[in-house]
Amino acid sequence: MHGIAVALLTEDQDQLSALQSRLEATRLGRAVFSHVGFPTGTTDAILREIQDSRAEVVIVDISPRDAQRAIRAIELIKATTLQIGIFANGEMTQPASIVASMRAGAGEYIDQSAGSDALLEALTRYSSSRSRSFGAAGRARVFTFLSAKGGAGCTTAAVNTALALQQSHGDVVLLDFAPIGHAALHLNLKPQFGVLDALQNLHRMDVSLLDGLMTTTKEGLHLLAGPQQPYPTEPTPGELARLFDLVVNHYRFVVVDASSRLDQTTRLLSDLSNAVLVVAQTDVVSLWSAGRIHTFLEEGTGRDRLRIVLNRYKKIPGFTDEDVQHVTSSRVLWKVPNAYHAISPSIDNGTPIVLQEGPEISRSYRALAATLAAASSDSDGSADLVYGGEPASKKSRGSLNLSPARAGH
Repeated sequence: MHGIAVALLTEDQDQLSALQSRLEATRLGRAVFSHVGFPTGTTDAILREIQDSRAEVVIVDISPRDAQRAIRAIELIKATTLQIGIFANGEMTQPASIVASMRAGAGEYIDQSAGSDALLEALTRYSSSRSRSFGAAGRARVFTFLSAKGGAGCTTAAVNTALALQQSHGDVVLLDFAPIGHAALHLNLKPQFGVLDALQNLHRMDVSLLDGLMTTTKEGLHLLAGPQQPYPTEPTPGELARLFDLVVNHYRFVVVDASSRLDQTTRLLSDLSNAVLVVAQTDVVSLWSAGRIHTFLEEGTGRDRLRIVLNRYKKIPGFTDEDVQHVTSSRVLWKVPNAYHAISPSIDNGTPIVLQEGPEISRSYRALAATLAAASSDSDGSADLVYGGEPASKKSRGSLNLSPARAGH
């Protein structure tokens, strides 16, 4: 059964029932262990039950009358378990309990009167942070491509980068979240299923069903195709988190084509990504729009991982990477050379340019993919590398930290 495995601890039977109901309402978490009472020592059987149930998150209920026992339970769980998220659940009118629970090791403090929405947001944040911790946990890296403006070449960049990663590393999936999916056309594929089918069947989603929804290229790249016509509804945070929770455990790299989509889904995709690559050109409208995208993403954490990919790049005397950063509030990560006469027929024929050995632009996409993969290979996720993608192989001054976002980065 898919979903985040959650253990529930409280000293009130009625509160346990309420927590179970709230958890079920999120459709993201599932209770694998529930208990009335807290562990009292490092050898307590409750701690062993939490580990045996393979819980990924433990929710500890804190009530004013037994706050100290709950805080002690958080300390014990923190000290005796590895890689388990700890949420405290209590009243927002108890600042001392909030501070004490966070100091004890809780990563989230959930308002118990806020219903299932607050719990869903906490679980979504947990899933997002976990999807950015590839390496020891064996979870995929997620790279989302956004378009600064229509026609900037976002889908071309996403498709070719995904194929380059597939050729060099394997186990890559391309998710087409564009308003109208074009990735299948670039790959000359005729998918029967896609993103909408996955979102509509999350209640019964498993690895076998996910594989059945994919369309595969001869190189082995998996495509979860985008819609063939606009659709009126957006996926909820819980739905996206559940889909990504399964996908990042099944692949090595996840490439997302969001194209010119700018809505709440874009923010969620950015929050779930290790890197957000905005494809722009060196014209005023494109760079201005890239700056507005940065502003749009400021409400989430995706802005901290946002970088610029300059497409159809030509050297402009006096125009530097610092100028781009000043306009867009984002660093330049890569520069894809201008090769319109090679790219246009490759799109029309459904033969991505990266599959050709000769063109300089093919080498550029392969180098971009290799750089992203190299940053991902650092086992502690702390790689902070300098990248270069100029046509003449000069180094770009932009850098990309693929670790979880840090304030001020």
